[in-house]
Amino acid sequence: MTSIDRDEAYEEKNVHEVYQQIAKHFSATRYKVQPWPIVERFLQDQKPGAVGLDVGCGNGKYLPVNKSVYILASDRSENLAQVARQHEPHSTILADILNLPHPDSFFDFAISIAVVHHLSTPERRVQAIREILRTLKPASGDTPGGRALVYVWALEQKNSRRGWDKGDDQDIMVPWVLKTPNSDNTSDTQPKAEELERDVESAGGRVLESGYDRDNWWAIATRVDQKN
Repeated sequence: MTSIDRDEAYEEKNVHEVYQQIAKHFSATRYKVQPWPIVERFLQDQKPGAVGLDVGCGNGKYLPVNKSVYILASDRSENLAQVARQHEPHSTILADILNLPHPDSFFDFAISIAVVHHLSTPERRVQAIREILRTLKPASGDTPGGRALVYVWALEQKNSRRGWDKGDDQDIMVPWVLKTPNSDNTSDTQPKAEELERDVESAGGRVLESGYDRDNWWAIATRVDQKN
């Protein structure tokens, strides 16, 4: 078995199968949560008629935020994608973040919220960001290119209920615990430290804005096209 096969098998067992199993409960714990302000601001800043992606959309909680744009959402979990499909007129498909079925240079914007950190190696995380960036429109003259907002778990959470901090092991598993829908719950795997900007640059992007919010690192990025 190659290293890529091992990485895929690990993610299949510890991420994809888990989200299939917990989809209903995961969605129930997210519906009452208000959109994160930075994500909401990013979506509201898009021009009317803009077309974008929500990569790893989960239950589709961000699809209704800006009713003047159209979003093509995707998720690796069929059960979560089924929930997200209720948010018409947006569309939801099954797709893997490492191999998005979208054309190059087509979309005005993209969001990927708390998804990239599920990937089990730095190389696969960079590949995921590269896939998102390639779908964005490039800059043309005075017209800016498309922008992507990416959120990933931060390791620096010593004041949170998770208790991690910089210098601790990065690639670890955080189990989902099934509780009542009203309980304060966490899920996700492999929280990472503040390497997001470096990953964006490695993926061929340029960070326009970045910060720390709600135990997450986030960055707004655009693609950098190499001139011949």
